[in-house]
Amino acid sequence: MSVRMQLVVGSVIALVALTLAGCGSSPNAQILETGGKSQVELRAIQGRLYKTTEREVMLRTVIATLQDLSFVMDKAHLELGTVSGTKLDGYQLRMSVTVRPRDETHMIVRANAQLGITPVTDPEPYQAFFQALSKAAFLEAHPIE
Repeated sequence: MSVRMQLVVGSVIALVALTLAGCGSSPNAQILETGGKSQVELRAIQGRLYKTTEREVMLRTVIATLQDLSFVMDKAHLELGTVSGTKLDGYQLRMSVTVRPRDETHMIVRANAQLGITPVTDPEPYQAFFQALSKAAFLEAHPIE
């Protein structure tokens, strides 16, 4: 095979490889998937409003609630208001929760769950978490408006 023919074959192989690489779905595309729900719908599922001013108490209650739901704590940062944990029960469910003040009398608690690298858009796990959190905090959860 001549050098010129080798260059042509090499170029064709490189072009095919680049084309095929572009056809696969990237992990980043899966992370950005919302399961057909709009961002507004997803935020409504993932967040609740609590009438309290005690951010640290709420964060500690979030940690206890996740542990009660069989999550193992990965990280907790009280100053940033974030907690994350993983539940290993035949699958890897990771949940990250943030607690931040909304105004002088309310805290917003927002949960974000992922199954592997796929975001969870089903409302059921979020409802279970917020029901357990409300019971543990002795507070009523309200949808965020």
